Amino acid sequence: MAYAIRYARAGGPEVIDYVEVPDREPGPGEVAIDVAGVGVNFIETYQRSGTYKVDYPFVPGGEGAGVISAVGPEVTTFAVGDRVAWAGIPGSYASRLVGPADKLLAVPRGLSDEQAAAVPLQGLTAHYLATSTYPIQAGDTVLVHAGAGGVGLLLTQIAKIKGARVITTVSTEEKAELSREAGADEVIVGYTGFADRARELTDGEGLPVVYDSVGRDTFDASLSAVRRRGHLVLFGASSGPVPPVDPQRLNDAGSVFLTRPKLADYTVTRSELLERSTELFAWIGDGRLSVRIGGTYPLAEAARAQSDLTARKTTGKLVLLP
Repeated sequence: MAYAIRYARAGGPEVIDYVEVPDREPGPGEVAIDVAGVGVNFIETYQRSGTYKVDYPFVPGGEGAGVISAVGPEVTTFAVGDRVAWAGIPGSYASRLVGPADKLLAVPRGLSDEQAAAVPLQGLTAHYLATSTYPIQAGDTVLVHAGAGGVGLLLTQIAKIKGARVITTVSTEEKAELSREAGADEVIVGYTGFADRARELTDGEGLPVVYDSVGRDTFDASLSAVRRRGHLVLFGASSGPVPPVDPQRLNDAGSVFLTRPKLADYTVTRSELLERSTELFAWIGDGRLSVRIGGTYPLAEAARAQSDLTARKTTGKLVLLP
């Protein structure tokens, strides 16, 4: 038997169960994986609270790493014993997982199980944000909110690889130091005054892009920090969802582009997924990109990991260990 975390209903910590689940053999195009680590992400807290609607009971999670234990028919790219990682396979809060082989990434040598579990969703997110949603150019000044979070630390480093000057916002002095270690040129503690500072650093012009994962508490100021025809990239809502936006506000701000992207739309094909992951793993392999594990928790303590995440007590990436 395997074990999994299950949401019984929406509402709070008491709705999480740690339960036995029956094993399932992989079908055509699928593999079975002994899970070694599971990435914790804000989307699971939105599902638990009921902000994102799911059908209960529900096994959360979509990211992790492990070792293939069985291969179904028609699978030719992976074999039993291969170390793999993934983003986008539902039900990953489990000790054993069956999922499609075409979602898997081969884990390079040198990456620990925890690192492999931490990289796929947030690493690929940081990659598409910096290379596709707004392709950062050398000399750009960009702003990254939550600069000491999992995506924030990775996005800061990738922006520096691209030759940008990086401003970040963080909530504490401790997190500010982590953000500076990741390469941030200017770190603002707290989420007030960053728009004025961004204007100062760009001679009043504003920024070509603001990457905002905070949402409700930062949206208005983020919009005012963006330059004419700049980009406001809203890719999360840790402080709560942004209220409906009148498109006229984008006109008034200077014909600003507003986008709410998600990873699935930037990894539509297998080739696109592999192109992004190959570059991401190469940066990690040559030392230009560092993955920070902010904490590990037993799978059975998923509720505590989520509570620490939503309370902004953490830095980097949180990983559950089955």
